[in-house]
Amino acid sequence: MNNIAWKYGVCLLQAVQSLGGRLCRILATQTRHGNPETGHAVSERTYTKDVARPNNDQQHLQALRDYFAAHRMLPSYAELGDVLGFSGKAGAFQLARRLVETGHLQSAVGGRLAPADRFFELPVLDDKLGAGTIDIDSWSGGLEAHELDRLLVEHPSKTVLVKVRGDSMVDAGVLDGDTAIVERADKADSGDFVAAIVDGQCTVKELRYECGKPVLVPHNKNHQIIRPRQDFKILGVVKGIIRRYRRIEAAGRARGAKA
Repeated sequence: MNNIAWKYGVCLLQAVQSLGGRLCRILATQTRHGNPETGHAVSERTYTKDVARPNNDQQHLQALRDYFAAHRMLPSYAELGDVLGFSGKAGAFQLARRLVETGHLQSAVGGRLAPADRFFELPVLDDKLGAGTIDIDSWSGGLEAHELDRLLVEHPSKTVLVKVRGDSMVDAGVLDGDTAIVERADKADSGDFVAAIVDGQCTVKELRYECGKPVLVPHNKNHQIIRPRQDFKILGVVKGIIRRYRRIEAAGRARGAKA
């Protein structure tokens, strides 16, 4: 009798364990795919309108900008996942679709990705910032986005870049090695900073007039006013100055406009 009871007990225990395993598998299936009877997922990672989906699009966009700066092209769809560290292609395709929708990327010939208008936008801080560290990605005060070329260049078809050489304009904040953004024009007003051709050389100076004749005024007391006699032509008006803060070896400086 005891043996029979023991056998029945073992069978009952095995049946309970089997039923428990089946229930666990059913719950796991519903967790991954949803309840087939209701159509609603019950996953702990279900997202609602009140709980936003984690989004790293901005970080991925910054990585793509750095990639483009280094290679002058964007990765293909197939390469996108490897560049950004996606485990599968689906995530990369979805990211590309979102960035196309936001105007940062566009489809190019051959099915590749190409930068769109907003791809080159950079944050511009309009507020005063104190010393110390700041997380630009989380900054909310006075933050706008501008494309650098649109911020500096109003008329691309008329714009040239002129390298500045010399120290004749240092008191106006124009330094040796700077790059002047010049909008081409045959005429300029008194007080304009201009790039001009004088005796076959290009120079950046302030334009003034003496008795109706143009003179080029330096902003350094150690330099003399230039009074052109024969060879003189205004190349254009200086609209801005570009400066990169890095060490520039004197021997490696490119020739440009004498300041």
